[in-house]
Amino acid sequence: MNNILILNNGVEIPALGFGVFQTPPDETTDAVATALSTGYRLIDTAAAYANERGVGDAIRDSGLARDDIFIETKVWISDYGYDETLHAFDKSARKLGVDTIDLFILHQALPSAFDKTVNAYRALERLLADGKVRAIGVSNFMPAHLASLLEQTEVVPAVNQIEVHPYFTQPEVRTVDAEHGILTQAWSPIGGITSYRGEGATSTFHNPVILAIAAVHGKSAAQVMLRWHLQEGRSAIPKSVKPERIRENFDVFDFELTPDELHQIDVLDRGVRGGPEPDVITLDTFGREIPES
Repeated sequence: MNNILILNNGVEIPALGFGVFQTPPDETTDAVATALSTGYRLIDTAAAYANERGVGDAIRDSGLARDDIFIETKVWISDYGYDETLHAFDKSARKLGVDTIDLFILHQALPSAFDKTVNAYRALERLLADGKVRAIGVSNFMPAHLASLLEQTEVVPAVNQIEVHPYFTQPEVRTVDAEHGILTQAWSPIGGITSYRGEGATSTFHNPVILAIAAVHGKSAAQVMLRWHLQEGRSAIPKSVKPERIRENFDVFDFELTPDELHQIDVLDRGVRGGPEPDVITLDTFGREIPES
């Protein structure tokens, strides 16, 4: 399977990327360097992760051409608003050490101040028109958020990055994404959130169905879950700071799940969100200052 997907504006994006959510700033450069040497070419970060500089350092030191690496980052809600989001681009680009960002997305909807969300997205449209970003999108947008955004803006998001793993598959959001030509990109794609958010022994990594499928293919549970995403047409951005895990997560292009195996994973959905409810995001509870450098 080719590790390339085509966004709705014709831009190519690697299907399998490398995420740095919760990766400490002092560990980010080494983790991204390992990912790049392994073969990852999509790196996903965010202003709110406070590790964009480490991502940029690794990219600069990699020896790879800038055009060979797809950089994705996100604007935090504290920087929503037209002028504020234009400035957020400047902050992220400066930390990453680049002139152009390949995919620039809004990190959350802000339902309590959706006008700020719309103005932030209009700033993304301006950045796209000016050639400062190659594609724009959103993250954690539910169908109602998407509908409202589409009514008030011109450019259909290229990507909607949402929580998707075998225990939380969000079929309604994925259907709406598909109807509008929006690529669904999975965060926590192998269900890491089910391990550290109270699921305990019911973690996806210990699921007997996934383990049985893994045994058939001589692969790990994580590799099976990533293959599931890729075969169903999603982008996935697993994260790790362990070199052996980083390499293992990329080794998913030499086997194929059967339609029955895909179905077995599909029906594991429990409908329980691990991340915060998108409708309760407010500046009072989730706002934080994003530093200039």
